[in-house]
Amino acid sequence: MARIVLHRPVENPLLLPLIRAIVGDDVSEATRLIKECPDLARQSLLTGATRQSAANFYFKEIEHYLYAGDTPLHAAAAGYRYSIAESLVQNGAHVAARNRRGAEPLHYAADGSPGSHAWNPQAQTEMIVLLLDAGANPDALDKTGVAPLHRAVRQRCVGAVDSLLRHGASVLQKNGNGSTPLHLAVQNTGRGGTGSPEVKALQKEIVELLLKAGANLKARDARGRTVAECAQGEWIHDLL
Repeated sequence: MARIVLHRPVENPLLLPLIRAIVGDDVSEATRLIKECPDLARQSLLTGATRQSAANFYFKEIEHYLYAGDTPLHAAAAGYRYSIAESLVQNGAHVAARNRRGAEPLHYAADGSPGSHAWNPQAQTEMIVLLLDAGANPDALDKTGVAPLHRAVRQRCVGAVDSLLRHGASVLQKNGNGSTPLHLAVQNTGRGGTGSPEVKALQKEIVELLLKAGANLKARDARGRTVAECAQGEWIHDLL
């Protein structure tokens, strides 16, 4: 009887250099690598951040972890590297590629930290539009039931919220905990500076955008709470 030999997949040695070029916003190097090996646009990491080993896959330049299954387009989306992302898409990058956590590039593009060194709301908006125009699903759910809009709301990325809503993201979609985007918008994020005037202003804009888009005030989360029952702060209740 013939012996069956299983071969483990081997990662292209140019993949990590490409991702490092993307993270470092080295357009010329990224372009060179993609031109040398166009197939890199469709490849994904075999290993990445885990609970046991995360430090080696945290990239300070984009303030993001990369996980097994992440592609160069995931990295470009996380860093809002528009020109590189455009080249990747032109070379066949899959906008619906999913990492081990079920996140697509659009999930990463929706991430942001207002006020941080990596924060660029205009670049974020442009990246989101690029991915959506390339066929990304605005309502794609990761393995925890979170859509890009949930991420953008939770992280107070006003431009991202607006862009996603304008391109068809559902304002009524619930996450894995049964919360709609509006449920998330009226609660504190738990991050530092949540109560600052700057963050409150972003929160107010997001609440208003969601209400204008048709958010349901009577929707209940998995614990049976309405939006008003989740709202934290009198000023939020005044908006509702």
